[in-house]
Amino acid sequence: MLDPASTERVPNTPLAPPAGAPAVTAEPATEPAPGDRPAPQAAAGSRLRMVLAMLGPAFVVSVAYVDPGNFATNMTAGTRYGPMLLWVIAAANIMAVFVQYLACKAGVATGKDLPQLCRAHTPRPVNRALWAQAELVAMATDLAEFVGGAVALHILFGIPLLPAAFIVAATSLLLLTLAPEGRRRFEIVTAALLLVILAGFVYQAAAAGAWSGALSGMRPRFADTQSILLTTGMIGATVMPHVIYLHSSLARSPARCSPQRKLRQLRAHRSALFVALGIAGLVNASMLTIAAAALHKTGTRETLEAFHTGLGAALGSGAAFAFALALLASGLASSGVGTFAGQVILSGFLGRRIPLTVRRLVTMTPPLAVLSLGVEPTQALVLSQVVLSFGVPFALVPLLVFTARRRIMGALVNRRVTTVAAVAVSTVISALNVLLLVRTFTA
Repeated sequence: MLDPASTERVPNTPLAPPAGAPAVTAEPATEPAPGDRPAPQAAAGSRLRMVLAMLGPAFVVSVAYVDPGNFATNMTAGTRYGPMLLWVIAAANIMAVFVQYLACKAGVATGKDLPQLCRAHTPRPVNRALWAQAELVAMATDLAEFVGGAVALHILFGIPLLPAAFIVAATSLLLLTLAPEGRRRFEIVTAALLLVILAGFVYQAAAAGAWSGALSGMRPRFADTQSILLTTGMIGATVMPHVIYLHSSLARSPARCSPQRKLRQLRAHRSALFVALGIAGLVNASMLTIAAAALHKTGTRETLEAFHTGLGAALGSGAAFAFALALLASGLASSGVGTFAGQVILSGFLGRRIPLTVRRLVTMTPPLAVLSLGVEPTQALVLSQVVLSFGVPFALVPLLVFTARRRIMGALVNRRVTTVAAVAVSTVISALNVLLLVRTFTA
């Protein structure tokens, strides 16, 4: 029986038989004979090891849900309306778990990531158009991460934004060299940065007494038209298209996996998603409740620097430092994740690969150009969210179509209820993103 914690979970490196050896035509039996069935404790240990193995990819993906764009929207919501819109974060997190689960399902069932499935099952012009918009999304992601990291360095050390952005670029390149081609070391570094973000907001929440009365925000309601528009932005910008592509790649199973093993892997991915995106959801909720407790009705301007200043005035220098440190960790971690997602996009849609460092140098040029033009950081974040919103339907619709086709998914094809739920979630998210675009261009 295969060890669930084996390297088989890395889909890019299937083990080939030695030259001259007989071909392997089937996976070793995944279900032991009744007399050889493992003890319940051993089976539970195997399931736990498999879940732990899947936590790395889940943590990498979860970083996208606490990127600098989330800082801006969640802190704005708390500053304007107190804890009222906490229910929006809860709803958005449930949608995110569901969408990322479908991305995992596609990778596990087919052994291909979403861009590869698009290349295999769509006409060439459609595939090229999907690739072009996905690359645009990747660049928009870089813009948000660079802005967040640069603002954090400016807050912490007084470094001007453009030099700070170059420092973020250099640091992200260093992070990429820690883990050639992704995998374990990069997952560990990314998880560590996620824990830094979590620790920063746990400290701020304790200092602010942020969770006192926060449950009142779990009752769905709006205050005015502006709160509806802000809700649109919060949910519409929750699902990040680049991590849909990335997670489908990280979850790929080798073709020789049996249906039973694929099902176990999918369940392990689901459990890992609950843990990782649960942490991300806690961070997002903390952002809103901290702003509600410390900044609501204080007249604080809705920019990252103003949030930092306001937290310092209300909670002390320690909370302000924790906010800036979390923002820096978010920018650095998200920039690395964006680069890996870009590599998946290029190799999947076009079947081509370039070194990650080269890609990093290419994709960081537009963000640096935007900052060099003197664009205000918050406006740059808004611009990045607009582009990300544009890309969401182009990832969700193919994902929904492919996971509903039995000839593509085999035994793991979506059940009817899953397809109905997927259509509902995709429709809501896509419609909200359209509203977000309309709101942005008509404001």
